[in-house]
Amino acid sequence: MLLIVGLGNPGIQYEQTRHNIGFRVIDKLVSDSGARDVSKNSFFGKLFKSNQTLFLKPMTYMNLSGRSLIAVKNFYKVELDDIIVIHDDIDLPFSALRFKKGGGHGGHNGLRSIDSTIGKEYIRVRMGVGKPEHRGQVVDYVLSNFSLDEEKILDDWIEHTAEDIKELENKELNEVKSRYSLKIFKG
Repeated sequence: MLLIVGLGNPGIQYEQTRHNIGFRVIDKLVSDSGARDVSKNSFFGKLFKSNQTLFLKPMTYMNLSGRSLIAVKNFYKVELDDIIVIHDDIDLPFSALRFKKGGGHGGHNGLRSIDSTIGKEYIRVRMGVGKPEHRGQVVDYVLSNFSLDEEKILDDWIEHTAEDIKELENKELNEVKSRYSLKIFKG
């Protein structure tokens, strides 16, 4: 069983923010797969299932994402090697895409929460959202909407990312990393 987790915050005020890029990729994957809703209150999130793949959007707010992930992981007995987490990354330029396993949280509170509940050795899909001019602006920046210019390519980039994530079902991480990582998405 594969568990694909997209990080974000619940609520309409966060839907279009940089921090919710993970939710947006999950929405695309769910739509493409025709997954059905299998959510339960005990999962603390929106959970969808298609064949042997689970798609999770934690509804705990970013800082407690691990609470939702661990509940689903334990219920479905998902192995750590079969967990993929999609998240925004301010250390990558806008529309860059990287795949990696393990590593630090880089100050990302969603990853910090997940690391504290399941450890660090899961696959990460890092989606570059750029960074603010000053380090003190990080919270406002990730909770802001994408610019109009960024929105022009966002749907295509999300679709590209969703397709790349599907490749992880049949290919080794190193092959996906070498074939599908992007410096920036050019459409």
